[in-house]
Amino acid sequence: MSRIGRKEIIVPAGVTATMNGNVCVVKGALGELTQEIDRNITVNIADGKIALTRANETNEVKAKHGLYRALIANMVKGVSEGFTKTLIIAGVGYKAAVKGDKLVVNLGYSHDCEFDIEKGLKVECPNALEIKITGADKAQVGQFAANIRAARPVEPYHAYGVHYSDETIIRKVGKTAGKGKK
Repeated sequence: MSRIGRKEIIVPAGVTATMNGNVCVVKGALGELTQEIDRNITVNIADGKIALTRANETNEVKAKHGLYRALIANMVKGVSEGFTKTLIIAGVGYKAAVKGDKLVVNLGYSHDCEFDIEKGLKVECPNALEIKITGADKAQVGQFAANIRAARPVEPYHAYGVHYSDETIIRKVGKTAGKGKK
């Protein structure tokens, strides 16, 4: 049995989980999320806990067992606590600002990069070099952050670009040829 799939999910106070056919609906203070569940996976909701069981032992169903358990656990955490990603901008003249329903980022190109802030996301810039993305859907928060990061990935020599706040940047040493020769 899947080690992840067999763990029960504890539903905190203020969060409700229901099954409508094969769609799991989780509601909480930060919103409502839905996830369609494969018909080979059974979701049991009782006594503030969610347990998943599988119909057969094929490799595909075993993999989906752990997948759907993780997705539902992320939904429960998302509607109760939320998810946050923080991006750091490094570079001369690079900056970010929220203007209306758009995030405008200057990354050294001849034009500003504009990103439409999707429904369900909260984007703020505590300062010009930091972007904080918050939302209930983990995949949506992560994808929005990845799209911003992809606009200017970190280059390894000076570490200019956009990176996650918890990301380790591996720096390369510059050229040393010709130093010390006369």
